[in-house]
Amino acid sequence: MSKPRLFPLIQKLVAAFALLGLVAGCVTTPPETMLAVPAAPQKYAAIVIDGSTGKTLFEVNSTAPRYPASLTKMMTLYLLFEALDQGRVSKTTLIPVSDNAARQPPTKLRFRRGEAIDVESAIRAITVKSANDVAVAVAEYLGGSEDAFAAMMTAKARQIGMRSTVFRNASGLPDGVQQTTARDMAVLGMALRARFPQHFHYFSESDFMFRGRLVRGHNDMLGRVRGVNGIKTGYIRASGFNIVTSYDADGRRLILVVMGADSARQRNDHVEALIQRNLSPASNMTTRLLYAEEQ
Repeated sequence: MSKPRLFPLIQKLVAAFALLGLVAGCVTTPPETMLAVPAAPQKYAAIVIDGSTGKTLFEVNSTAPRYPASLTKMMTLYLLFEALDQGRVSKTTLIPVSDNAARQPPTKLRFRRGEAIDVESAIRAITVKSANDVAVAVAEYLGGSEDAFAAMMTAKARQIGMRSTVFRNASGLPDGVQQTTARDMAVLGMALRARFPQHFHYFSESDFMFRGRLVRGHNDMLGRVRGVNGIKTGYIRASGFNIVTSYDADGRRLILVVMGADSARQRNDHVEALIQRNLSPASNMTTRLLYAEEQ
């Protein structure tokens, strides 16, 4: 009598297990979001780190070698801030600008032979204007030569946990051996914020006065997104458009690095998208990257 009911029972059990599998799949597979990347994959690198916990929230190619461009100057400033704190220089100390420093290509302040710049103006020239002539003058003053200073930069990089960075100059001008990673740049950004809180405000300045002239910067993230308080941009042709950005608002602290963008505008749009993504409650969603060549 039970045999005629056996096959319908099996069908019901199979359907029930299929439904359970479908539900389980929906629970364990997170939804997917799209993220436009303003770069080709061979140039792009990015990382977002929670500045309070040190947790990596997002990363793509974060340990792949990349050219730092003017992000290099973050380490030039690290060593200058260290010299300030150790009393080896003061904010009024005059740094001579050698002929070699003055010959550096733009961006620069353009000095004449025999001129000098005080340390505080030098800090602003590097943070705001990314002045190559001033970066080299600082290197020669603190290191004796730019080569010696670059060796000091690399040694300091190892000391603070930058495992894959080699510096060959103080400015970030093209050098095939001068390489870093997005992760190392994030480490440097966090170290600057933690080690020199009394000097970090320089990175949030968008202009400064020098010899009666207003010198404007080009970090357009400042003032664009509430909570962004620095820190440095960079560009050479080999690297694309790079940036390290510090965010601090509403109890959240982030350090973001984007490298290799096709333009400054696209780079900034991408940084803003990453900030919004990592502040969102849905930040654990799977992200599919859409690279520039695919858009």
